[in-house]
Amino acid sequence: MSIKPASANRPRVGSIGVLGLGCTAVDDVLYVASFPASDEKMRVERSARRCGGLTGVALVTAARLGACCEYGGCLGNDEYSRCITEDFQREGVGITHAARLNEARVVHSVIVVGQDTASRNIFYEASGLIGAHDSLPAEEVILASKVLFIDQYGMQGNLRAARVARDAGVPVIADFEDADVPLFAEVLDCVDHLVLSEDFARKLTGAASAAGAAMELWSEKRSAVVITSGGQGCWTVSADAPSRARHHPAFPVKAVDTTGCGDVFHGAYAARLARGEILSGRIRFASAAAALKASTATIPTLATVEEFLRTR
Repeated sequence: MSIKPASANRPRVGSIGVLGLGCTAVDDVLYVASFPASDEKMRVERSARRCGGLTGVALVTAARLGACCEYGGCLGNDEYSRCITEDFQREGVGITHAARLNEARVVHSVIVVGQDTASRNIFYEASGLIGAHDSLPAEEVILASKVLFIDQYGMQGNLRAARVARDAGVPVIADFEDADVPLFAEVLDCVDHLVLSEDFARKLTGAASAAGAAMELWSEKRSAVVITSGGQGCWTVSADAPSRARHHPAFPVKAVDTTGCGDVFHGAYAARLARGEILSGRIRFASAAAALKASTATIPTLATVEEFLRTR
């Protein structure tokens, strides 16, 4: 197997704020007036192609919000991998420490957004080697990062990287959507900043509420558990207040496209964690970024989030 680093802007090892290892995707987004019934035709009002994936969106978000970001997972040599490479380069996400493999792929999604309700359906295909590599990037890259970001793609590599990071005191943030993958329990145990959607957290724990799920997922090994509930805000349990779940309201906005709002929340959270901000500040900042994404259908910049917060 031939492995070579991808070519891109080469950051100094030691300057990485957020290192991401998980899923990247190319999203083809179709905007329609409303979802049609089966066997009907519907005119597409506009379309867009953009970087997606749990880790991909988080890294682009963190980069737009001022963090020095690096992707350290796998990229292929196919059309969609080239799209991700170009998008990361435009957004300032480094890929020096990514591995180029002929068998590697990125996820491809077709997303249909019904503009009357701002809801969406996602159709995706995933095959080949996706996400973290089993033995890359090098330990020195992980140790030089302020934050490690993982998801459920490439779990052997995620476990290796998370253990290296935890042993060295590098915070590990995880965004999981599927527990039915190898090594899930072992990787989950290594995560100290667990940020999950309410739907997945309740499914994982059997809890009846977001607050209950947060308490179920809390352990003394973690720094924070954050359960996001869209427009209902989020619930947190942290080392500062481990005995109860605290509610943080969302910013009220008129949503036009909720695709990727959770991933934007993750990226904003990671960017502020890399800056050393306290939990309440991370949550407020991430909530603002997600609200802007929902109301504009665009990942916000640092200036946009700061201006939004000044008016709230």
